[in-house]
Amino acid sequence: MFSQGHAGASAYARVGVETGVMGANPHRLILMLYQGARKAIAQARMHLQQGNIGPRGEAITKALGIIGSGLQASLNKEVGGDIAARLDALYSYMTRRLIEANVSQSDEMLVEVDRLLATLEEAWIGIGVEAARIMAQQGQVDAQR
Repeated sequence: MFSQGHAGASAYARVGVETGVMGANPHRLILMLYQGARKAIAQARMHLQQGNIGPRGEAITKALGIIGSGLQASLNKEVGGDIAARLDALYSYMTRRLIEANVSQSDEMLVEVDRLLATLEEAWIGIGVEAARIMAQQGQVDAQR
């Protein structure tokens, strides 16, 4: 009985995430990737503390996928120049640290990667606020024409 309720809640959560992704602009999608990676790392830390080896590995694998196949893969290195190159190197570093954290069962390494992601997430939020302000100003200019 508990499993069915849990499955229903899980399905409901998936629909919510899918709906959020489908309705999100590119800026919001990157923010969701940062949040997802951080959530996976939080889960990995919890499983590490509880000694749950399999679920810890699954959570770290999820974070690795989000960073590599989501954040790193979304970089446009041709247009992004030095910033994209530096982010690429930082994402590669995070990937290495997550693998090392899993092998050595290191909470400190998980915390390190989470802090790096938190810093990038905060900066990304700031970029979004500024971009929205610029777009609103541009919309006002276009409406006056």
